[in-house]
Amino acid sequence: MAKIGIIGAGTWGTALGLVLYGNGHQVTLWSAFSEDAKELDKKREHKNLPGVRLPGDMEFTDSMEQAMEEKEVLVLAVPSIYVRSTAKEMAAFCRAGQVIVNVAKGIEEDSLLTLSQVIEEELPNADVAVLSGPSHAEEVSRGVPTTCVAGASKRELAEMVQNLFMSPKFRVYISPDVLGIELGGALKNVIALAAGIADGLEYGDNTKAALITRGIHEIGRLGMKMGGESETFGGLSGIGDLIVTCASMHSRNRRAGILMGQGYSVEEAMSQVGMAVEGVYSAKAAWKLAREYRVSMPIVEQVNQVLFEGKDPAEAVRELMMRDKTSEMGTAAWK
Repeated sequence: MAKIGIIGAGTWGTALGLVLYGNGHQVTLWSAFSEDAKELDKKREHKNLPGVRLPGDMEFTDSMEQAMEEKEVLVLAVPSIYVRSTAKEMAAFCRAGQVIVNVAKGIEEDSLLTLSQVIEEELPNADVAVLSGPSHAEEVSRGVPTTCVAGASKRELAEMVQNLFMSPKFRVYISPDVLGIELGGALKNVIALAAGIADGLEYGDNTKAALITRGIHEIGRLGMKMGGESETFGGLSGIGDLIVTCASMHSRNRRAGILMGQGYSVEEAMSQVGMAVEGVYSAKAAWKLAREYRVSMPIVEQVNQVLFEGKDPAEAVRELMMRDKTSEMGTAAWK
């Protein structure tokens, strides 16, 4: 049994807490909001995971010191925009060699760093791993069979994460490609906004399939240019996470996109969803990276124009369809 602190008591942190608790570990969840911690402790139910009971001996706190004290592993599960500020708060209680598993998905807009890189900047003495893949909290919390990938620069750290989370309902693979895993997890949220917009415009399955297929092409092209492995983008944190995020109504990004396709503003859509819409925060960073690495990412470009320049979503789709004619296979030669 390991003592584990989960930093972030949102739906994803809570769902992973249930996985770890079910594996026999002692779990403490930290919330930045005192009232939320008290409500979770009293009601034993998360307001955004209705019907899921939280064990009576699962601990909840708003004290960072209590959440981190004597913990063998910390799971960082706050929204991407709060990763740096939360890591700064953790620094006072973080011992050398502390294992931190980042499960947030995003790219920091100003620095263009992945989230594990942000954590390593703020907590340079910690050992940082990542966990990602097609895994909606609503299903994980109910024990729906799910697969993820644990990434770390050292195999033994990845295997440690694998062993902590692995269960009959939660299968974990390992990978050394931390960069590729994080890029796949962050960039798929931007494509999912596009998929949602297409749904909001009442386009069909053909459009969705095109966005998923061309979307993973864009993600992989940038990811490999940055140093990620091609196999990663064809795996769980690439095409796997992209499919589930584009197709499921559990996806906040897809739901926000649907609202935008129906005419809601970005702010209105995010308010309606009521939880962090990570794709909105990653979109600018994705487009900056595309230009920095000179990679063509037309879907990401159009999403940015819809989000931040007031472009009509239907016009964005039309421009995608009417781009210059090209070949699907960039390297294959004609006989």
